[in-house]
Amino acid sequence: MHDRDVVVIGGGYAGVRLAKRLDATARVTLVDRKEVFFHRIASLRAGVRPEWSITPFIPYDRLLTRGRVMVGKALRIDTDAREVVLATGERLPYDVVVIATGADYPEPARFYGTTAEEALKSFADHQRKIAGAEHVLVVGGGPSGVELSAEICLARPDARVTLAHSGTELLHNTGVERAGRRARTWLEDHGVDVRLDSFMSPGNDFGTYRDTRGNTIAADLSFWAIGTTPNTLWLRLGGHGDWLNGSGHVRVDRSLRVAGRPDVYAVGDVSDATELKITPAALAQADLAAWNIRTYLHSAGRRGMEARLYRPTHRTPVIVPLGPRDGLTIMPVPGGQSAVLGNRPSVLAKAKTLMTPYMRRQLGYTTR
Repeated sequence: MHDRDVVVIGGGYAGVRLAKRLDATARVTLVDRKEVFFHRIASLRAGVRPEWSITPFIPYDRLLTRGRVMVGKALRIDTDAREVVLATGERLPYDVVVIATGADYPEPARFYGTTAEEALKSFADHQRKIAGAEHVLVVGGGPSGVELSAEICLARPDARVTLAHSGTELLHNTGVERAGRRARTWLEDHGVDVRLDSFMSPGNDFGTYRDTRGNTIAADLSFWAIGTTPNTLWLRLGGHGDWLNGSGHVRVDRSLRVAGRPDVYAVGDVSDATELKITPAALAQADLAAWNIRTYLHSAGRRGMEARLYRPTHRTPVIVPLGPRDGLTIMPVPGGQSAVLGNRPSVLAKAKTLMTPYMRRQLGYTTR
């Protein structure tokens, strides 16, 4: 299989994991517009605290042993010629192509430009604005909005921080009311003004925001933690809009193949395999797709080798850091219920390091 070409488009969590899994068995080319891996899990703290600025950036240079990482932008997938066409005009032949272009996240969990230096400038801009703000508004009470509000209030205890959420409970998408209550108690104990059932929109004047009841908030800085957008416009422009569902995600079957094609896969946030867009789900998809791709390449049309089927899980631990020393973990338990664990397991699992040592190991670096 070493003479077979696998092109992975996108170097996020799923793309990195899959490329590494296939490195020993095929010629792997990982294509990404960024020069470095962006550890998005660490980005909210990096957008607030200068000492964390460089933490989200890990070079790709130790990821693959046999394969290669290319900096470039994929324009389209030519399924007739079985080539990926880059913006430079270069064409990459493939036996299998994997779409792993992820999703676009709100600020500050966003990578600007193609180099770490360009992204660092945006982090420095956020840090400067937060350091000088008198009132910061965070819109969105999901895990990211709660985590960002906690980071800001710990870094700026002298500033006003308001968290506005359209739901009736924080973390309501987890389905665990006790977790939302605990997050709200922690935030309010640290001075955050939590406003529930409060759908926000920009007001008439610059720096003002209005809810559906007509109440106005004046804030000199705002962050909108209200969801993500799949990075699939390039597929639509490249003639594969029929691969996408109504939300713009790539439709896949239970083998994670696209449109029934045996040589095209999609994994991670970009796919419609699960509504749960979290890193563990992306890694699980990458592992299963790697197995199925090896099976496909090895079988070469022979029968008797069955693909594995992906089974989405809606019961996986969700860890919400509340700064480096606090947090909460929603842990599924037998019987369909969930336990809400407190500081110690949350800090050890994620809050203190934001999983940076783990991701550095994944990319071939030490735990420094």
